[in-house]
Amino acid sequence: MVHKVHPDAASALDGLLFDGMTIAAGGFGLCGIPETLIDEVVRSGVRDLTVISNNAGVDDYGLGLLLQTRQVRKMISSYVGENKEFERQYLAGELDLEFNPQGTLAERIRAGGAGIPAFFTRTGARTIVAEGKEERIFNGEPYVMETGLVADLALVKAWKADSFGNLVFHKSARNFNPNVATCGKVTVAEAEQLVPEGALDPDCIHTPGIFVRRVILATRNEKRVEKRTTRKDEN
Repeated sequence: MVHKVHPDAASALDGLLFDGMTIAAGGFGLCGIPETLIDEVVRSGVRDLTVISNNAGVDDYGLGLLLQTRQVRKMISSYVGENKEFERQYLAGELDLEFNPQGTLAERIRAGGAGIPAFFTRTGARTIVAEGKEERIFNGEPYVMETGLVADLALVKAWKADSFGNLVFHKSARNFNPNVATCGKVTVAEAEQLVPEGALDPDCIHTPGIFVRRVILATRNEKRVEKRTTRKDEN
């Protein structure tokens, strides 16, 4: 019987980190970010990273911590707002950026996990997004070829996990995490809750344990609100 639970992030990432690697990180906005594992990547000091993620975190949270320590060489993302350090590094020519329409990024990650090397999409055809890429005509419409993405390491944040690595995500955290979990040569998951074997309904599992190599109990589960809007007191 295979048990994948490790006692902490350091042991879960032991032997997996190296300079110049590609890391795919789950998360949508500030939801479902693998905070505990990112903290360990920061602590490790590994450098020249290419990071695949929907977003680049904010200045003091999520992947923004790796930007602060200058450990990231390139971002492959779809949304990079709310991060002044990202903006500064990019405009100064210190950080490479491969910018993707959000749906295209999600499909590139899914394709990489499914073993699909490339696909054609109408999104971005005949625009700056298509520069340097192959284009073809299907049914009279232009399509641009996009490649699938495969990472050396995928980091995801689950709501619940069991010792087999079966994962359940919570609401908005499900937007990118399941695809990211499939695209890594090795996938490490952190979970808010570790549950006993058999506690997860098989019909409710979002990522089967076959995709997950190691699991930890998350020690950081911050619930940030990116933009808090409140009504003014009329009194």
